[in-house]
Amino acid sequence: MGNHSVFSEFILLGLSSNPQIQALLFVLFLVIYLLTLMGNLVMLLVIRADSHLHTPMYFFLGQLSFLDLCHSSVTVPKMLENLLSESKTIFVESCLAQAFFVFATGGTEACLLAVMAYDRYVAISSPLLYGQVVSNQLCVGLVWSSWGLAFVDALINILLAVNLDFCESQTIPHFSCELSSLFPLSCSDTSINFTLLLCSSVLHFFGTFLLIFFSYIRIVSTIMKISSTSGRSKAFSTCSSHLTTVILFYGSGFLSYLLPNSGSPVEMIFPLQYSVVTPMLNPLIYSLQNKEVKAAMRRMFRKYVNSLT
Repeated sequence: MGNHSVFSEFILLGLSSNPQIQALLFVLFLVIYLLTLMGNLVMLLVIRADSHLHTPMYFFLGQLSFLDLCHSSVTVPKMLENLLSESKTIFVESCLAQAFFVFATGGTEACLLAVMAYDRYVAISSPLLYGQVVSNQLCVGLVWSSWGLAFVDALINILLAVNLDFCESQTIPHFSCELSSLFPLSCSDTSINFTLLLCSSVLHFFGTFLLIFFSYIRIVSTIMKISSTSGRSKAFSTCSSHLTTVILFYGSGFLSYLLPNSGSPVEMIFPLQYSVVTPMLNPLIYSLQNKEVKAAMRRMFRKYVNSLT
């Protein structure tokens, strides 16, 4: 790959060096990963199978479920393997590939959450024109743009990183490979890499966060103009699930990247939140707080029971 590293493998230190704690963590994160797979697959199946959910909002929600499956599957299987392994090694090329997909799927999710905020704004501020403004062509275009922008950005960052020489240290104080954790291991000049990564982070995370923030300012302004209390409550309930997801994703992401790196294991809590826990919680958030999703699940369950009888 054009890389001239002194060594061919990194060592992922992970979450703990205690074998007993590692065994407990393996069981915990295996359960979380299985729940993530099951929850997001059920959401995809329900949205695909129920015609009542063939709307832009649920089209974006289906994309979010697919993204959560991808984002979680990039890091969790390797983390589970390392919890049972003594070596905890990963090839440099594999580490760079993992960093690419972490960046790409995380960036796509940030863009998609901004798109979903715009969708909620249009639905609340212009309900009569919603079907015309948020057309099928626009939905598909916004999703493809989110994927394309994130993957191109990740590819540019990785292509610049593959030319680094890694000779300072083999150990990564993390459970997965992220670009920011690889730069300190390089004996090459990483100033350009760091600047590019900073610009990418501003574009994908701070940029999309600002879009979401201003969308919600407009949403709140529109809701406050509604005269009835029940009307305001109903309008807010349509975006409460999305707002919860935004807080979980951006809250843990900002804390992870903005706090100073001291090497403490406590710092792993925030990356675990946005890469492992949040993908599991998103289907629960959208199913438990959404009457239409719960109704669709009941219809699907009754249809399945009837087919058996």
